[in-house]
Amino acid sequence: MSETCRARLGEFSVTVRLLASAALAGLLWSPSFVLAQDAADAPPPATAAPLRSFDPVYFDRFAPRTALDMVRQIPGFSISEGEDRRGLGQAGSNVLINGERFSGKSNDVVSELGRIGASNVIRIELLDGATLNLPGLTGQVVNIVSKVDSLTGQFRWSPRVRFRRTDPQFLDGEVSVSGKAGKIAYTLSLSNDSFRNGNAGTERVLDATGLVTDRRYEELYVNGDQPRLAAGLKYTGDSGQIGNLNLSLERPWTRITEQSDGEVVRDRDYLESEKEYNYEIGGDYLFPLWGGNLKLIGLRRFEHSPFFTRIFLDFEDLRPREGNSLATVIDETETIARAEYGWKAGKADWQFSLEGAINTLDTRADLALLDSSGTFVPIPLPGSDAVVEEKRAEIGLSYGRPLSPTLTLQTSLGGEYSQIVQSGAGGLTRSFIRPKGFVALAWKATPRLDLSLRAQRDVGQLNFFDFVASADLGAENQNSGNPDLVPQQSWNIDFQATQNLGALGSINAKAFVNFVEDIVDQVPIGLTGEAPGNIDSATIWGLSLDSTFKMDVIGWTGVRFDIDYTYRKSSVPDPLTGIRRRISGETIHEFSAEFRYDIPGGDWAVGANYFDFSRADEVRLSQLAEFPINGGDLGFYVENKNVAGLTVRLGMSNLIGTNEAFRRTFFVDRRNGPVAFVEDRDRFFGPVVSLDINGSF
Repeated sequence: MSETCRARLGEFSVTVRLLASAALAGLLWSPSFVLAQDAADAPPPATAAPLRSFDPVYFDRFAPRTALDMVRQIPGFSISEGEDRRGLGQAGSNVLINGERFSGKSNDVVSELGRIGASNVIRIELLDGATLNLPGLTGQVVNIVSKVDSLTGQFRWSPRVRFRRTDPQFLDGEVSVSGKAGKIAYTLSLSNDSFRNGNAGTERVLDATGLVTDRRYEELYVNGDQPRLAAGLKYTGDSGQIGNLNLSLERPWTRITEQSDGEVVRDRDYLESEKEYNYEIGGDYLFPLWGGNLKLIGLRRFEHSPFFTRIFLDFEDLRPREGNSLATVIDETETIARAEYGWKAGKADWQFSLEGAINTLDTRADLALLDSSGTFVPIPLPGSDAVVEEKRAEIGLSYGRPLSPTLTLQTSLGGEYSQIVQSGAGGLTRSFIRPKGFVALAWKATPRLDLSLRAQRDVGQLNFFDFVASADLGAENQNSGNPDLVPQQSWNIDFQATQNLGALGSINAKAFVNFVEDIVDQVPIGLTGEAPGNIDSATIWGLSLDSTFKMDVIGWTGVRFDIDYTYRKSSVPDPLTGIRRRISGETIHEFSAEFRYDIPGGDWAVGANYFDFSRADEVRLSQLAEFPINGGDLGFYVENKNVAGLTVRLGMSNLIGTNEAFRRTFFVDRRNGPVAFVEDRDRFFGPVVSLDINGSF
C-alpha cells in the first residue's frame, strides 16, 4: 500500500472512531439509555404546512386496524421504501413517523406502520418533501402523528392456499404490543413472512432449427419462512431530547426442490436450501446544542447465510449418474455512524452531516463434481473465496428556505471518500473521491396543484457479490470475479405533480431521467469469462401515475377506484455487439388497479384487483433469457369489518390463469454467434385462495 493510501486510511479510521465514540457517548450520557418519543409531548420537527391532513374519522369507512391500513387509503399515495441506500444519509422512504425518519434498513418502515394501532394515530399529514428541514426528501411524503397512552396490541393471520402442487401456507402473520411506561414508549413484535410457492408444466428443448429434441415435465416447490423478533424503544427528555432504538433478530430458511422428467435425454433432481440468521441494531439520539439540534445515529447489521445446492442427472441411455454440488457460506456486516447538526438562521434551515461506514462481505465456496463411483469430488472455483471491504466517509452541507409564500428551495453539497479492499485471488485496493448533492424546488402552483423538481448527483451502492466468482447450478451459469468494479454515478432529474381533486380523489404523476456513468451490467472477462462489470454510460427514464377516484360525488356512495402505472425505459451499449439495448432484466412496466365498494350502512365491502408487469430480457454473453407475459393477475375479495370485533377478508387471485413462462436461448460461443439450443418453459400454478384476519386488543 502506498504512503498516500496509508495516510487516507488513517484519516478515515480517525473519522470513524470519532463518529462512533460520539454516537456511543450520546446514547450512554442521555438521561436514559432507552430511547423514544411521545408525539403528544414533543411535536414533530416537520415545520411545513401539509398539503392535506387526514383525521382518523376520514378512514372510518375502512375500519383500519393499524397506521399501515390508514396510509394505504390516502388518495394518490403509494409507500416507497426507496432503492438500496448507501448508508443512512439522505433519501430513502417517503414515510415519516412523528416527523422523523425511521432509523433502520432491513427493519423497514412498512413493518413499523403495521405495529402502530389505528387508535394511537392522531392524524396523518401529506407533505411536500422539499418543504421539510429533512434533506433528501422530495415529492409526496406522509407523516404519521401518533401517541401511546396505554397498552395496545395488534395481530394478523394471513394463510394462503394455491390450488395446485404446493403446501398450504398457514404460518404467515404477526402479533405486536405497544405501551408506555413514564417517558418510555415501546413496541414488541413477533412476525413470520411465510411462502409456499411452486408451479408445474412442460419445458421443451429445441435445436437451432426449431426442432423439438426433448420434452420435460417439471415440478417446482419453493418453501420458506422468515420469523422475526423486533423491538422499538422511544424516549423523550424534558429538554428536547428525542431518541429511538430499534432491534431485530431474524432466522429465515428456504428450501427449493425441482423435478424434471425428460422424455428423451435425462431426468433432473434439483435441491437448494438456505438457513441463515441476521440481526440489526439501529438507534438515534437528538438533543439541543448551541442553538441548534445535534442528532447522532448508529447502525450495526450482520447476516450469516449458508447456501447448499445439489443436482443429480439420470439418463435414459443408462450412462452413469452425473451431478454436482455447491456449498457457500456468506457473512455480511455493515457498521454506520452518522452525525447531523441542524440549525435555523432567519427563514433558512441548515444542516451539516458527517458519516462513516464499514461494509464487509466474507464468502467461501466449495464446488464438487460427482464421479463415476457416485462420490462428490472437490473441484476448484477460482476467485470464490474472498473478503471484500469498503470503508467510507461522507460529508455534506444542506440549506433550505422559502423563496416566496408558494415556492421553497432545498439544496445540498457534499462528497464521499471510499476505499475498497479485496483479498484473495486478484485482490485489489482502490480509493475514490465522489462529489454528491442536489437542488430541489417545491411550488404550490394553485391551492390544489403542487409541483416539485429535483436535480441530483448520486453515487450508487455496489453489490459486493459482483466482486467474487460464483456459480448458479440451477441456471447452469458461472460468473468470474471482477475486482475492477467501481460504484456507478448519475445525474438524476425528477419531476412530480400532485393534483388534489377534492372529494373526487387525487392524481400524483412523476417523471424522471437519469444519466448514468459506470452502469453495472454483464461484461466480458478474459477470452471466455463474464461477470457483472461497468459500462461507460446509460440513460434511464420513466414515468409513474398514482391515482384515486372516489365516486361518492357522482352518487356511487362507497365506490372507489385506485389506478397505478409505472413505465421505465433504458438504453445502454451492449458490451458484446455495441448495439444499444435495455439494461438486463430491468422492469419495463407495472400496472395495478383496484375497485372497492364499501356497502353503505353495514360492515361489508367487496372488491376486485388486477396486476401485471413486464421485464426486459436477461442478457448474458452466451445466453438470452426472455420472460413472456400471458395475461395478468385478476382477483376479488369479500371483507367484513366486524366479525366478533375482527376484520376478515376472503379473496381469490389468479382467476385468469396466468402462467410463469420462460424462454432461454443458448449460443454455441457468444451471443453474436450461432444458436446451440433453446429451452422453452410454460408452468402453471392455478388460483390462489387467501384469508386475512386482523384484530386489536
